[in-house]
Amino acid sequence: GRRLAARLLDTVVLGAVTAAAAVPLGMKALDHVDAKIEAAKLSGRTVTVWLIDGTTAVHLGIVLAVLLLAGVLLEVLPTVKWGRTLGKRLMGVEVRDIEAHEAPGFGAALRRWLVYCVPGLLVVGAVGVLWCLFDKPWRQCWHDKAAHTFVAAA
Repeated sequence: GRRLAARLLDTVVLGAVTAAAAVPLGMKALDHVDAKIEAAKLSGRTVTVWLIDGTTAVHLGIVLAVLLLAGVLLEVLPTVKWGRTLGKRLMGVEVRDIEAHEAPGFGAALRRWLVYCVPGLLVVGAVGVLWCLFDKPWRQCWHDKAAHTFVAAA
């Protein structure tokens, strides 16, 4: 329960930071697409209006860059330095390397976060997170298995 609460807290914080960039850029992208649709209507011809073009692709790229940067700053670096993120600290759990029982290195922490985040964006990540309910003996989720880590009480 504490582990899930920590993950939810970390996800809310990361989501809020990403939304700070995504909402204004999303609104600009919608305005851009609406203007394209309106111009197509006014032309009186049947035209194809692409939702992804140079403008909207840049906005999407910026949002993904913000997500990646925020993930490194809020998830990866605290995991490397202290073995825990803000949510894990508040819930009293920490991430440890499965062999050394120390905080994971940067590569492992980055791999751990990416294996959590990318499938999560594709909704398949729910299976990876729930995997720890059945895994023995370390109760590892997919991202823990990829990084050779486990989560334990602090």
